Amino acid sequence: MSEPSRKIRVAICGGGISGLCLGVALSRYSHIKVDVYEAAGQFKEIGAGVMIWARTWRILELMGLAEDFAKVAHAPPDGSMGVGFDYRRSDAPKEGFRFRLVQMPYGCIRFHRASFLDAFVNHLPPDLAHFGKRLLSYAYPSNNTTRGAQLYFADGSTSECDILIGCDGIKSTIRTQMYENRAGETNDSSLLSYIKPLWTGTIAYRGLVGVENLKKMGGEDHRAIENPMMYCGKRRHAVSYSISQGNIVNVVTFVSEPEKNGSYYPDDDWVTECPQQELLDAYKNWEPEVERLLKCIERPTRWAIHHLKPLPFYVSNRVALLGDAAHAMAPHQGAGAGQAIEDAYILACLLGKATIDTVEQALLAYEKVRLPAANAVLQGSFESGKMYEFDSVHGEEYAVLGPAIQAQWNWISATTVEQDVGDAIEYFMRIAPRSRM
Repeated sequence: MSEPSRKIRVAICGGGISGLCLGVALSRYSHIKVDVYEAAGQFKEIGAGVMIWARTWRILELMGLAEDFAKVAHAPPDGSMGVGFDYRRSDAPKEGFRFRLVQMPYGCIRFHRASFLDAFVNHLPPDLAHFGKRLLSYAYPSNNTTRGAQLYFADGSTSECDILIGCDGIKSTIRTQMYENRAGETNDSSLLSYIKPLWTGTIAYRGLVGVENLKKMGGEDHRAIENPMMYCGKRRHAVSYSISQGNIVNVVTFVSEPEKNGSYYPDDDWVTECPQQELLDAYKNWEPEVERLLKCIERPTRWAIHHLKPLPFYVSNRVALLGDAAHAMAPHQGAGAGQAIEDAYILACLLGKATIDTVEQALLAYEKVRLPAANAVLQGSFESGKMYEFDSVHGEEYAVLGPAIQAQWNWISATTVEQDVGDAIEYFMRIAPRSRM
């Protein structure tokens, strides 16, 4: 491949997990100039816990980041078999029972979300980040001399890039404009239905529990301290797992109204505080260890769980969507962060082999590999939530439901990251103009 005539200018809008991972990965290529634009005054994450699985850990290894992430994990991952989740039937006042134990290599690797983000921030060259930059819109110049985009920010500033990457989350401005533009170009108004996130019909209550506080509440040997737990009941389930080197238990509980799936949430504010009693009432008459756990959450927050319809495309010209902007999903498989990291890593590998003349083909190769994979996980994650609440086609038939839940995790090992990168690069090399490679 010949040397590129000039650097590829990549603008990343959004400083969450996908944006920072991509920024770190691209910063290692000398022929790429990276700028990360973040609307807030600093990089930050909301939420308390984040989990990843073996294939995402492999990406961190390939990026040379595993050692730093191991320092902030609940325990240093060593590749041995671990618990993914321990599934219990818990919606009765008596002692519940296990109906499935899902185990896999590495198990569930857990982090405090802020520490997870910081591990990426610590590897991002400081001159790449621009704060207080909320993107309003982008446009292609009329003479198209740069074949890139002009960026317009809320503070009145502008910038130029060859490639614009939308890492701006579930309410993505870039996705909105991309789909509005395509709908106008093709006279296909159905594309507008992919812009706005849809409520799943589920409300989540979140909180952090100090392990010492849990022990004082009579939970000295509480299962949530040792293993990731999935407490299951009809139209409800509760997830718990330790983070911060095992000192804190992250708790997320879900209350579902399946008939409201696909509707628009009636409130503009998706995250609010709520009284503890609201949470306790939702799980009244559940097994004692669930009630003990929830009584430790003094100030829960209430979250309306949204996801996207599976998008038909992630790329338009030299603009691409990553992470939640492309495939925001319900959290029932703990897959959102991992899918964002896969997006970033595979795109970085492709752009690392591109020139200024072949970036469009690199973006198409990214979409070719990542769109079907991420959309499948999006749909599977929603279906998993239904299984946990005995609302799937398997109902409460544990002998069938348990293996079905296990099979939902097959995507973790269906391919390797190296295979997916290889497939993407092979496709890129096939479609890229050979005279310019």
